[in-house]
Amino acid sequence: MAFQPRVFSGVQPTGNLHLGNYLGAIVRFVEMQKTHDCIYCVVDLHAITVWQDPAALRTQIREVTAAFLAAGIDPEAHIVFNQSQVSAHAELAWIFNCVARLGWLNRMTQFKEKAGKDRENASVGLYAYPNLMSADILAYRATHVPVGEDQKQHLELARDTAAKFNHDFADSIAALGLGVGDDGFFPQPEPLIQGPATRVMSLRDGSKKMSKSDPSDNSRINLTDDADAIAQKIRRAKTDPEPLPSELDGLKGRPEADNLVGIYAALIGKPKADVLAEFGGAQFSVFKPALADLAVDRLAPVAGKMRELLADPAHIDAVLGRGAERARAIAAPILADVKDIVGLLRSAG
Repeated sequence: MAFQPRVFSGVQPTGNLHLGNYLGAIVRFVEMQKTHDCIYCVVDLHAITVWQDPAALRTQIREVTAAFLAAGIDPEAHIVFNQSQVSAHAELAWIFNCVARLGWLNRMTQFKEKAGKDRENASVGLYAYPNLMSADILAYRATHVPVGEDQKQHLELARDTAAKFNHDFADSIAALGLGVGDDGFFPQPEPLIQGPATRVMSLRDGSKKMSKSDPSDNSRINLTDDADAIAQKIRRAKTDPEPLPSELDGLKGRPEADNLVGIYAALIGKPKADVLAEFGGAQFSVFKPALADLAVDRLAPVAGKMRELLADPAHIDAVLGRGAERARAIAAPILADVKDIVGLLRSAG
């Protein structure tokens, strides 16, 4: 017997979804629907680890959902919901707070980056949210998680937490007959990191990741940008004076060139080597218009569909509600088994 293959992943609703979110996550979500049982979550509990304007947060939850649907995620064949509607996430996160070790969290580099120098003023949620991420995945006993390179450390934490839970409660798991073969109660979720543009960089600085928090709107292509804005941002993207190389080695030390070639490759669905085989030796005055046309062709329809969906928030809320019901149906019995394993009493009702 083995764990049922299942994909889980989520996107934070923190505003200004951009090309990096689209290529690094959403496009891959759509592709995985063809081969996997998928659960896609708008992780709104993660968003509030830093202060959010309540009205803006509600809008942003719907925007992420609209992006999922506009890109082609099927909420009937798979599950789309927002995290806060399924209480198993928060309940399991507390149990994992009592399983994971303080030293593990102290090694999380993202907390150090996000908290900055004023760590004492950071929320407890920001510090402990990797345990919530572990709960997000393991509440469904997900076996595969599409993640960017910057989230791989958090998936390692989920694997460590699953392994420690299985070890610490091995006797209880066996006594209750809740294990899966010799693998314990929880699986070891595997990262899915692939594709030519899993880490999309800023259009203004190829050494920095494309970010919604960058003060320059020209540093990113927002999923809500219209065709003119998309083309203009690509034309203005930072480059260097050299022509494109014909081989991948020629991109070393050229972060802006590497980024634009990676974006083209991801949008067209080919390796970067194929893009260089076509454009090697060309100046950016030739390559940028081709990239702009491709980006408009791929992204403008998504933006248009998002605007159409956002005009009907009741429909989006209904999609999330149905998804939450289906998610609860999977997570609730898993959480109930976890409570039995650790020795918590179930409600008599």
